Amino acid sequence: MPFTDILPRNLYRAAQVRELDRMAIEEFSIPGLTLMERAGMAAYNLLCKGWPEAQIITVICGVGNNGGDGYVLAALALQAGKTVHLLQLGDASKIKGDALTHYERFIEMGGKVAPFKRLPKESDLIVDGIFGTGLEREVAGVWCQAIEAINASASPVLALDIPSGLHSDSGQILGIAVKADATISFIGLKRGQFTAAGPEQCGQVLFDDLEVPEAVYAAEQPATQRAEWSMFTGLLGRRARDAHKGNFGHVLVIGGDHGFSGAVRMAGEAALRTGAGLVTVATRPEHAALLNTVRPELMCHGAADAKALAPLLQRATVVAIGPGLGQTSWGQSLFNAVLETKLPLIVDADALNQLASDPIQRDNWILTPHPGEAARLLGISSTDVQSDRFQSVQALQQQYGGVVVLKGAGTLIAAGAEEPMAACTAGNPGMATGGMGDLLTGIIAAMVAQGLSLNDAAVAGVCLHAAAADRAAQAGERGLLANDLQIELRLLLNTDWHQC
Repeated sequence: MPFTDILPRNLYRAAQVRELDRMAIEEFSIPGLTLMERAGMAAYNLLCKGWPEAQIITVICGVGNNGGDGYVLAALALQAGKTVHLLQLGDASKIKGDALTHYERFIEMGGKVAPFKRLPKESDLIVDGIFGTGLEREVAGVWCQAIEAINASASPVLALDIPSGLHSDSGQILGIAVKADATISFIGLKRGQFTAAGPEQCGQVLFDDLEVPEAVYAAEQPATQRAEWSMFTGLLGRRARDAHKGNFGHVLVIGGDHGFSGAVRMAGEAALRTGAGLVTVATRPEHAALLNTVRPELMCHGAADAKALAPLLQRATVVAIGPGLGQTSWGQSLFNAVLETKLPLIVDADALNQLASDPIQRDNWILTPHPGEAARLLGISSTDVQSDRFQSVQALQQQYGGVVVLKGAGTLIAAGAEEPMAACTAGNPGMATGGMGDLLTGIIAAMVAQGLSLNDAAVAGVCLHAAAADRAAQAGERGLLANDLQIELRLLLNTDWHQC
């Protein structure tokens, strides 16, 4: 298919994409030279579509196949009458194979290649063809200088396959990475493009499969699947005309220590907005009456101690614990009491911190840590968590069981070997504000209350939360409040059933 911003769901590790490439060449007899030509042509077509006025093109190539894609693009631009500055990084005598063929063709066409020293004074567009997906070491030397120059330039940047310096598998920056305005990815989307630093460095991601046959993809199980709310629209179905509140579950939200009553209120309201039939809040007695006043649809109960939870747990379908729970003996006693129940649990915030101090494993819960909480759960630093978010979420799931949601840019959801890992590709920096996690807790709990499996509830809940934030951020990311998402949740959930 041609390049598209309607992206496939499957995400791959670099080694997997190399295997797809190998199979296309060796088992389906598509010459590597042809694949390189298709990649360069796809990138050039994107250049023409995205920057139609661009006449001065700077292409920076390394010595590998990523550079080969750049030579094809440069030749097409030269053939179209554009001014092309092709800057070579690395020893040109090391260029070989298909990349060498296209390097020589560019020169035969009258193209000029100069070793990289600095960027030209004028460029309408810079094309990054320095490193491909195989980079494992930190960028240094002249390669570092080139990337620094690209990032300091005012010109827009198009990255070929992946921004140079970005780790394909983890989304980690290897010392320094190109910050692209757009990235066109070939054959398979790389999972590192969609989490950690990936979204910021890639800019808009587009895709071209280079006409690789479907049979090639059938032979390789994707490492992760991309998820967004459009994949779940209508998931909960249309409500029957004779439905009643008992059909849609009863969420019990527990938390709200002194100074944190807003957290349980937001979680509870999010559960209501996401369609739970009933929502009970168990909180400090001092907070219960106030919360019932500001949101009367919530059934608010004072819980001076864990004994007060017993009748509430008997009526609940699912328990969400953690928003504003605190780390005092009050919060600890409530958390310990909840662990006695067999009900499905959504565990967030300070309940995760309680769990980190006394780890246990359980199958019927969903843990929703941010990187700091994940670090405490794993006994490592948040930097370590972020260095490979895929490995971190997998380690959390293996250690604690159930489903784990690792929040952040490109939230990841892991449910064990039986379910593919998911990466949510929606959301925005406006979500970096207090209360967003409390909303997510309530949203996921409501999904479970309405009958979804834990994994489906986690993935759909994360995607709904992110989509609501993107709608709310249309008025601006800065100053976005968690409660701005509440009305958007309702609108998104009823997209298919507006007449209901």
